[in-house]
Amino acid sequence: MNSEWTTTSIAGRVIDLNESSNGSIIGGKSFTAVAINCAAKAGEWIMTKLGGYSKLELKYSAHDLVTEVDKGSERLIRNLIGTHFPHHSFLGEEGVEPGPEASSRALAEMSDAEYLWIVDPIDGTTNFVHGFPFFCVSIALAYQGEVIVGVIYDPCKDELFVAEKGKGAYVHGKKMSVSGEETLRGSLIATGLPADHHYALPLNLKGIQSVAPEVRNLRIAGSAAIHLAYVAAGRLSGFWEIGLSSWDIAAGVLLVQESGGLVTDTHGRPYNLAVRNIAATNGLVHAELLDKLAGAEAVG
Repeated sequence: MNSEWTTTSIAGRVIDLNESSNGSIIGGKSFTAVAINCAAKAGEWIMTKLGGYSKLELKYSAHDLVTEVDKGSERLIRNLIGTHFPHHSFLGEEGVEPGPEASSRALAEMSDAEYLWIVDPIDGTTNFVHGFPFFCVSIALAYQGEVIVGVIYDPCKDELFVAEKGKGAYVHGKKMSVSGEETLRGSLIATGLPADHHYALPLNLKGIQSVAPEVRNLRIAGSAAIHLAYVAAGRLSGFWEIGLSSWDIAAGVLLVQESGGLVTDTHGRPYNLAVRNIAATNGLVHAELLDKLAGAEAVG
């Protein structure tokens, strides 16, 4: 990772681990800087393992994979966060049993946490396993149930996406804004192929069948977190998917919101950490996208 990202520029100022002048500080340490440091170190370590993992396991389905690299990345992040904020709660994908019910239950058990770190140590594990360069580290911090920091690091492209609540979202230290497309017809939209083959995948396929003919083109690249970062950066006009978990989307949601976009569930209700069926857009095509999904009975 480039040395410029040992610190980061947020709202025109540089944050490091010793800064004590902004609101997202506890014990003299910036939440955002800790999240960036964790994502950077995990991303660098993941890249040393690319093409060299030794153990591959199936979780919920043949589409839901885990390696020792996922688990090692999560341990690294958990340990680093624990060093700085030992009393904060931590919710990581690899610490939860597979399946949507376990995911929802794990989040519910953390509902009383004041500060909750929500981490996907490798979002896009299948891509990582195959050497397809579209995976990332996703780290969010929620305060009393509201996401206040979101960091997504794509180590293949050395791209760091950072957002603080109320302070904008940035990539390469430059402020992001969502795209300006006003219709689906002129939009590049993304979605996913859920691991849950019984409920989520059939619904998403119905949505794909409805949306694909109405957009400029559709992308399915295998990382919800990066798709959300790309909506925030204006590279996509929208993204939806059925059956995601909080660690897939929490950081990316804040990126979109702080870039001027709109995030709801697929029924159009406001986002919260428990939302599993998500729609995130530049705001201009949001109603049209939801209408297409509803017309196909693909909203969950």
